[in-house]
Amino acid sequence: MTIELRLWTSEDAPALCAAYGENPDLHTQFGGADLSTVDSARDYIGKHFSFSESGRNWAISIGDLAVGNVGLSAIEQRHGTAWAFYWLTSPARGRGYASRALATVAAEAFNDGLFRLELGHRVNNPASCKVATRAGFIPEGLERQKLQYGGERFDVETHARLRTDPIPDLELLSTAR
Repeated sequence: MTIELRLWTSEDAPALCAAYGENPDLHTQFGGADLSTVDSARDYIGKHFSFSESGRNWAISIGDLAVGNVGLSAIEQRHGTAWAFYWLTSPARGRGYASRALATVAAEAFNDGLFRLELGHRVNNPASCKVATRAGFIPEGLERQKLQYGGERFDVETHARLRTDPIPDLELLSTAR
């Protein structure tokens, strides 16, 4: 079973639609978009899972099936910073894929000249915290009630990884651009 990072394609729309339908906890990752149809998922891929100067998204793929996303947004070349993010479908969780994907994206970003990568996770999501710390992202602080989903507000723990930080002991994934 090959796991790799690759660009999203329109052929991934059925997998994205299935991920949306089977994983209600992921709905917040899509900014309120309704991905309940293959057509809406295909449109979302075209508009949001792009690869540009300011943002990059990779499908986390097992064989040919996209089971998650890892990416960078708010890429700022002057200061060498970016915001990292990731998600996996429920069946792909707990196997270290997200940590390896995040560590791989960090290595690529540092090779491309970035210096600091940041991310945040809700404090009620310990699995996301594990992903970040295993990928070498060090906790930096708490942002009180930063996020709102529905009528509920959530505290967020921020993490960062610097190019000069120790490299985590993880096997990196192959990438295809």
